[in-house]
Amino acid sequence: MGNNGKVKLAVIGLGGRGRSLLKLLLAMEDVDIPAVCDPYEDRLKMGLDIVEQAGRPKADGYADYRELLARDDVQGVVIATTWVTHAEIAIAAMRAGKYAGLEVGGAASLEECWELVRTSEQTGKPAMLLENCCYGRDELAVLNIVKQGLLGELIHCQCGYEHDLRDEVALGEQNRHNRYRNYLNRNGELYPIHGLGPISKILNINNGNRLVSLTSMSSKARGIREWAAGKFGETSELAKTEFAQGDIVTTMVKCAKGETIMLVHDTTLPRPYSRAGRVQGTKGIWMEDNNSIHIEGRSPGHQWESFDSYREQYEHPLWKQYIRDGVRGGHGGMDYLVLRAFLESVRDNTQTPIDVYDTAVWMAITVLSEESVALGSAPVAIPDFTKGKWISRGPGPKSKYSLDTVDESLFAN
Repeated sequence: MGNNGKVKLAVIGLGGRGRSLLKLLLAMEDVDIPAVCDPYEDRLKMGLDIVEQAGRPKADGYADYRELLARDDVQGVVIATTWVTHAEIAIAAMRAGKYAGLEVGGAASLEECWELVRTSEQTGKPAMLLENCCYGRDELAVLNIVKQGLLGELIHCQCGYEHDLRDEVALGEQNRHNRYRNYLNRNGELYPIHGLGPISKILNINNGNRLVSLTSMSSKARGIREWAAGKFGETSELAKTEFAQGDIVTTMVKCAKGETIMLVHDTTLPRPYSRAGRVQGTKGIWMEDNNSIHIEGRSPGHQWESFDSYREQYEHPLWKQYIRDGVRGGHGGMDYLVLRAFLESVRDNTQTPIDVYDTAVWMAITVLSEESVALGSAPVAIPDFTKGKWISRGPGPKSKYSLDTVDESLFAN
């Protein structure tokens, strides 16, 4: 704790995402931001201005994250840099004795995932993937429904990232957006975590269950080039660029307890947004895309019911409280909740609700899927980052933000 009773956090990476997280943190009375970091001068200045505009004491600005990590007044860092630097900075942060909160993005190598785990175990410092979708209203209601046994024994889940990002990817070079270069050079499940995070928690991954193996298949790549031809003409440089990343990548994952997960990455064709959620068990099924649910013996015949009344009945207590207190922040309010989950762990010096084992295995899916695609969709083993502890690991610490258990007693009515 800072000497004024506030949690002292720094933000590393001040692109669009980093700046929005910075604003959210500055709106919290129990947080101080003594330092921010970005190698781009214009972004660093924007970050420093945001701190001052919030009426806060002037923050120190750094171009090099290593200099920031040398400070002894920072307890945790929020890392919102390019995908391929998340693990490197998180490892350095833990070695410097700080909690690491990483924005989402897949790993480029298995070694960095193992290094995250080893560093966290050696230093005793948590690394938490800031997966906001784990705190989505629907996702938490479904978690509650599953915990209460409404869907029976789980058999199959689906999830994904289905989001038309053609303009964001195509214009990545001039907008300094990291997706462009990844799509140019890589082909696999590049962004697994928005879907896989909530589903893993629903399936007790790393706590009595684990992800065992995967196989991935990638379609041809046409979306961005066609978009660019329509926008800039068929002779434009972008319309002639060959992208490695297929338009649709489908990954099947097998779990130790026999469940299967289908994961879809679909970001370069015209479509409405969806995380493609589906949770199916022996007694029923929930599906995100038509906001629907079917429970045997409760729903009429073979018909869907609207999820709305179920969500009302099985609303997660965290969201009940949140709605009462006033929902705030980006992405429908879940950005705020994931940041609170992180900073309250820093404040209380406890393990984070998404721990380093979750972080490592979710990030690893990217590099493993690239391997499977490159091998003609061959099955690839998923490492057990817990080294066998998943079999008997219990839930994490008691917390309102726990994703392992739903404890009504922690919430005042």
